[in-house]
Amino acid sequence: MPRYPHMILSSVLFFLTSLVMGASQTQAREESGKTFETPSATIYYEVLGSAAGTPLVLVNGGPGFDHTYLHMSQAWDTLGKKRRVVMYDQRGTGRSIGNHSGQTFTLKDQIDDLEALRVHLGTEQIDLLGHSWGGYLVMAYSAAHPERIAHLFIVDSAAPQWKDILFLFKEVFPDVTERRDAFGFAEEMGDQKAIDGQLREYFKMLFYSTEKRDAFIATLPASVYKRDVNKAVNSDVERFDLNPEIRKFKFPVMVITGRFDMNVAPLVAYKIHQAIAGSKFRVFEHSGHLPFYEESDAFVQAVEEFLAGT
Repeated sequence: MPRYPHMILSSVLFFLTSLVMGASQTQAREESGKTFETPSATIYYEVLGSAAGTPLVLVNGGPGFDHTYLHMSQAWDTLGKKRRVVMYDQRGTGRSIGNHSGQTFTLKDQIDDLEALRVHLGTEQIDLLGHSWGGYLVMAYSAAHPERIAHLFIVDSAAPQWKDILFLFKEVFPDVTERRDAFGFAEEMGDQKAIDGQLREYFKMLFYSTEKRDAFIATLPASVYKRDVNKAVNSDVERFDLNPEIRKFKFPVMVITGRFDMNVAPLVAYKIHQAIAGSKFRVFEHSGHLPFYEESDAFVQAVEEFLAGT
């Protein structure tokens, strides 16, 4: 791990917060979403598909990163053929930036924004999928609004208690982490060459397939990482322990992990599964932190079967 505690959370904990800072990028994907206003936030969202029924709402990782990396996978377009698939930018990120004086970025804020999105969509219940930091957020939302959950997917998620997140970078890639950490101080000071160098080493540890890793990095849409949002959310969620809450879940839950996720060790996912009675546990054997990207077809099949109750 890096030597600087906040760097663990902002540039290592969830790879999504690092992708935007120096990778080779192509033109951003054109989107046709909409925004709506809450009393304290502007929320941008996009809907894939138009089928009736319960929508599948995706909550991306971060915190401090927008949803655009999700478009790197075709899984959502495929799932959108049978249902609405909804993506959104969390407050203060991407296109969810409005003129809100004194805006805060607490866990409660994030839960309230997700609930506001559900209301705006006009649906009594949602199928909810959270990835990485988003996995933590969907667990928290589900604890606050259990009656709104039809199905819950927890994908390569942070641990229910922040301090229990388990990294495997140093144990599996000691040479790479040493090279990455050598950029530490300069990267913290904002030196662009150091940022690029740190990322080159960091990216090597996130994927099972080197070919898919390289393709992902080469075609990643441009986005903007919000360090202030990251720090604010991190400082708030450290106060909470969701372990007692997830044991109360009575709705269908599937916990998913990539076998080779170095960013959040599969053990974290397995402990979440063990804590939730009746939950399903699925390991993608040829994936790192993004099974919906590395094993898209198998991921879609798993989601479809779970939603169908098979």
